Amino acid sequence: MGKFYTQTNLQIDDKQAYRVFDGKKQARLGTEKNPAVISVQSEERKAELEKEFIDNGWFCHIEVDEDAPEDSSALQLLKDTPKTAVLEKVPGRNDPCVCGSGKKYKKCCG
Repeated sequence: MGKFYTQTNLQIDDKQAYRVFDGKKQARLGTEKNPAVISVQSEERKAELEKEFIDNGWFCHIEVDEDAPEDSSALQLLKDTPKTAVLEKVPGRNDPCVCGSGKKYKKCCG
């Protein structure tokens, strides 16, 4: 009974997953299709942020509302994008050793 119960739950979960994800990839933030939306309190701040967006090549929609608090969380997301880490190539087992001994890496330093 446990096996049948598990299979039934998996089938239900798969059906729910298809309802949530529509198969369309969301555009990256700051592009023409998905501009960053920011609200500021003054025209001076709007001009300052527009200059920063233009310098970086990002697209944005800035709203000026003196009563609402400033919301620049989209700008922080664009500034703090993670960089791709590049690792150094590790020599393979049968490659020459990096120490210059002439032996294979597996016999020398590996």
